[in-house]
Amino acid sequence: MARLVFIFLTILAFRSTKADQLIIPMDATQKNHLKAYGIAFWVLEQQEQVEWLLNYKGGSFLMNDYENIEQECLLRGVSFYTMSDAKANALKNEIADPTVNAEVVKLLTVPKIAVYSPKTAQPWDDAVTMVLTYAEIPYDVIFDDEVLSDKLPLYNWLHLHHEDFTGQFGKFWASYRNAPWYIEQVSEAEAMAEKYGYASAAQLKLAVTKRIKDFTLGGGFLFAMCSAPDSYDVALSADGVDICDRMFDGDPIDQQAQSKLNFDNTFAFKDFKIELNPMRYEISSIDVDPRNRQVNEANDLFALNEFSAKWDVIPTILTQNHERVIKSFMGQTTAFKKNHVKSSVVILGENKSLNEVKYVHGIMGQGQFTFFGGHDPEDYQHMVGEPPTDLSLHPNSPGYRLILNNILFPSVKKKKQKT
Repeated sequence: MARLVFIFLTILAFRSTKADQLIIPMDATQKNHLKAYGIAFWVLEQQEQVEWLLNYKGGSFLMNDYENIEQECLLRGVSFYTMSDAKANALKNEIADPTVNAEVVKLLTVPKIAVYSPKTAQPWDDAVTMVLTYAEIPYDVIFDDEVLSDKLPLYNWLHLHHEDFTGQFGKFWASYRNAPWYIEQVSEAEAMAEKYGYASAAQLKLAVTKRIKDFTLGGGFLFAMCSAPDSYDVALSADGVDICDRMFDGDPIDQQAQSKLNFDNTFAFKDFKIELNPMRYEISSIDVDPRNRQVNEANDLFALNEFSAKWDVIPTILTQNHERVIKSFMGQTTAFKKNHVKSSVVILGENKSLNEVKYVHGIMGQGQFTFFGGHDPEDYQHMVGEPPTDLSLHPNSPGYRLILNNILFPSVKKKKQKT
């Protein structure tokens, strides 16, 4: 009897230390790329380590295998396979070969995610909140109150989307000034400005912009899409300069505004011209002009640039994908003119034939930022009031994958990162 008990305990001990590995492939064999990121996030929440195999099968995830992980993958429809610990170590040795453009990075912590967005209903959706929800990754919604109350240091990662930090309410005045949602937005912003002692929404948004800059300088990670990258840098450049016309702040534009811009204040862009016409749906010359683009939906593409996984770890992480040429998509800021991108900024994705930049990354103080042009990676030209994209129809979206690369980036153990 004692011998049987000993054998039983030995078997249990062997099974508990077997240390098989589970791989979530991120190449074309993956059934649901977007939910795969949610699995990686969920494993981190269980205080388990995840290893990101950069450039291996589209940027696959490797982790210890146990029953709960397999069940979670099955429940979420995420493809996986297992291998022995010995085979996993052999794979990592192959990746470590200096001649192989691949790398293993460890994900160690669960990033605390905030999305800067109005608490009231908006007539447009937000690609980041949609993909976070679909991938089952938790986040908090914050807005001006939280930023001005110094809540940003509670987070590692902040997203800005369809926001106009110049205080011009998205330049929607010409087309939508009588729309109920526009009137509500203006009223909400003006009430917030009055609450914090600012004379206009433009002054309020400038204060918010500066707090976000402090957050990034202090080590935070900033991700912005659509009109946010454009308007954010314009607001920083125009600190102390009135670039808003009467309908936005009650007084005229400073006629010398353009000459007073300070490009040293900005994150990513330089030498741009601000759009002073309040009737034109455009903030600055940073954005490409849709009237001059010689493309249509079928041939509007951008390519991800290739980096050294062992030395340029950060841009390699941010460009992990199962496709390298990706269909583009429009927005209030669709893409960035290359001549306005600072030399210190890393270009992650671009259309070289059009001289357009779609996706960039940079360092700001102790923190980092990524700017991504366009509104919705699976809706070429999203219009105000249109229904949101159903991501269950796009589980393998390469455009949405780029957003999720940024979500996991704050979890990476910092080592050998050069940009």
